[in-house]
Amino acid sequence: MYLGLDLGTSGLKGVLIGDAQAVIGHATAALSVSRSQSGWSEQEPLQWLRAAEEVLDALAAKHDLSAVKGIGLSGQMHGATLLNDADEVLRPCILWNDTRSHAEAAAMDADPRFRDLTGNIMFPGFTAPKLAWIRKHEPEIFDRVAKVLLPKDYLRLWLTGEHVAEMSDAAGTGWLNTAKRDWSDELLRATGLDRTHMPRLIEGSEVSGTLRRELRARWGLSADTVVAGGGGDNAASAVGMGAVQNGQAFLSLGTSGVLFAANDSYSPDAASAVHTFCHALPGRWHQMGVILAAGDALNWFAKVSAAKAADLTSALGNVQAPGRAIFMPYLGGERTPHNDARVRGSFIGLEHAADRAAMTRAVLEGVAFAFADCRDALIATGTTLERATAVGGGSLSPHWLQIMANATGLALDVPVSGDFGGAFGAARLGMMAAEHAGVEIATPPNIHHTIEPDPALASAFADAHARYRAASAAIRSLSI
Repeated sequence: MYLGLDLGTSGLKGVLIGDAQAVIGHATAALSVSRSQSGWSEQEPLQWLRAAEEVLDALAAKHDLSAVKGIGLSGQMHGATLLNDADEVLRPCILWNDTRSHAEAAAMDADPRFRDLTGNIMFPGFTAPKLAWIRKHEPEIFDRVAKVLLPKDYLRLWLTGEHVAEMSDAAGTGWLNTAKRDWSDELLRATGLDRTHMPRLIEGSEVSGTLRRELRARWGLSADTVVAGGGGDNAASAVGMGAVQNGQAFLSLGTSGVLFAANDSYSPDAASAVHTFCHALPGRWHQMGVILAAGDALNWFAKVSAAKAADLTSALGNVQAPGRAIFMPYLGGERTPHNDARVRGSFIGLEHAADRAAMTRAVLEGVAFAFADCRDALIATGTTLERATAVGGGSLSPHWLQIMANATGLALDVPVSGDFGGAFGAARLGMMAAEHAGVEIATPPNIHHTIEPDPALASAFADAHARYRAASAAIRSLSI
């Protein structure tokens, strides 16, 4: 057996797979987020450990974990987990969707070394701007920092006692030379840090360590169980979906939204606000268009409408031409293609006839047009996109997927029911590390059906996307 642990924002998930890579067990534990100020988003790292204990307890109650040969880790990216020289947490982890460091990110982005070496715009969500913010606003904390770990790598420290990161997650810090797959001494110095503050780097399919004795004893795990490098959430999900070869892609409708394409070579275009990161496998990279509120936008509207998100979408009937109302899904700023931490969401074009159904359609369409912006940005970098595998909670809505296909022009492949998220990909990486196996393990899932763009609605969706872009430019020109 092989175990994947995926440390998400709202929960930690564990998945057990067998030698044939079929899921044979799973468990989840909830996590909470603190938002004490506008634009802030934090979690206590001890929450992650308690959640991991809960998941392992649940799995051990139903399965003999002594058969686990390898463990892989996946997790939310960019979080700043700060430790002192005794590996004690110094403050709550600042998460990926925290935008407080927008001024620091802009200052770093104005330094050409950051784009040149990382291949990316310096977004406020990245780790390096967070440390610059702490250096300025919490100097007493900054002076005590001995190690900076990403969230899943703090979980690894608990599991193995090792300070280790892997390439896909490290590429989202703002300190990695993404072409060379190594920390940049130059960029670390620019943030007041050096290599001693950073974990050791490995590839996602390599062994990072073995389990601490007390954990083996508690859950009956073997002393030979290895812990793989793992991957950032999207790179691990790509391993789970077999999106590891050039041109293979997936579209994730989760809390955030991701349009992901694997690449065999490093080809950044920072100005596009497309993320260019290392993949979780050696010699591979990937590009992503990222929107900060996808399923989160629908969940927000469901909350204010006092309804369930699934009920809102199921009540809409067949997909039609886009409505008059336009929704901008910038509830917490936006990444691709705008790199704007301060822009906020809005409805535009509401009229007396606008009811809850019309506003629901506008939310679904607004998120879809944000994905279309990501598609355009990816294509502009030279990436070819014709189809993508649809995953994430929002992909359970056929209505939303049809809107998504119409807006992006992509054929969306819907897998046969199964788990192809970060935990499954992490389990595959654990299998690779334990068995010294390669990329052939990361096979694509079986496809149940494909949702094609409706040619009869192509012109209407193209016109609506043009109106969306114009509305977006107007909204972003406002100072809020």
